[in-house]
Amino acid sequence: MTDLAHFITGLPKAELHLHIEGSLEPELMFELGQRNRIALPFKSVEEVRAAYSFSNLQDFLDIYYQGAGVLMTEQDFHDLAMAYFKRLAADGGRHSEMFFDPQTHTDRGLPFSVAIDGLLSGMAEAEKTLGITSSLILCFLRHLDEDAAFATLKAAEPYLDRIQGVGLDSSEVGHPPSKFAKVFAAAKSAGLKLVAHAGEEGPPAYVYEALDILHVDRIDHGNRSLEDAALTDRLVKSGMTLTVCPLSNLKLCVVDDLKAHPMKRMLDLGLKVTCNSDDPAYFGGYIGANFLGVAEGLGLSRDDLVTLAKNSFAGSFLDELSINKHLAAIDAYVASAA
Repeated sequence: MTDLAHFITGLPKAELHLHIEGSLEPELMFELGQRNRIALPFKSVEEVRAAYSFSNLQDFLDIYYQGAGVLMTEQDFHDLAMAYFKRLAADGGRHSEMFFDPQTHTDRGLPFSVAIDGLLSGMAEAEKTLGITSSLILCFLRHLDEDAAFATLKAAEPYLDRIQGVGLDSSEVGHPPSKFAKVFAAAKSAGLKLVAHAGEEGPPAYVYEALDILHVDRIDHGNRSLEDAALTDRLVKSGMTLTVCPLSNLKLCVVDDLKAHPMKRMLDLGLKVTCNSDDPAYFGGYIGANFLGVAEGLGLSRDDLVTLAKNSFAGSFLDELSINKHLAAIDAYVASAA
């Protein structure tokens, strides 16, 4: 392990943009397929990995939804969560605010409770055995209509005390945030935090809508905000956190080379940017690999990496005392690594 990789691994960090279904590694996909007697259209793990070659978001989503079909029981979701948390722990992760897509599962006949009870069980085990805290963000699938989102929010009512917030994911282009204005207002009234994917493949106008119509607490991705100087300035002045995912951007051809990634420019502009893995099983790396990829590709300094780590806690939905403890842990680590 290089000195840089070693420093990154030891650096305490939080992950704010992680789709738990997107952490389903091919090995676990096959294991669960066999456990649940579900035939897969692939003969081997290698065949699955070969299929993970995308030119755009939709190509990825097609196989993502297919892979999720092996998740059938609470134990499956528990195992999925624990597999992710073990990788997060190995990368120096201390906290995760995970997205999950209940509509992906309820639309294929699973009760809402199966996915969330399994995930909550995994989260409890991870805190007990790995010392990792976590929370859940329920995402609405934006290619479906707002009525479907309302039905999902209704199904979630018995669990609202265990759900941190709501988000918006899936196919971005053609599905602006404004499509979900009413359900986001209802979620806010229920006391939930609000986040939304905006400005990944969609235009800066989608970021404006997320801010001004959905009134989000955090922007997921947000890369294309840089195309609008006024929007960028607004994001800087407001301290809005952006949950950026470098290897995802590379895999989905948002950038053609990590050397061209806007992360360094975002940092230099003063944007409150964070580094995350998105769908790591599909995009080639967990949070540590994302840190290392942009560090090497952009020549980030240790100070830059520390800023990314501090932003991840400051931009989290943890309480102030917990945030301050994590920030102090970063300072202690940096002092010991000097």
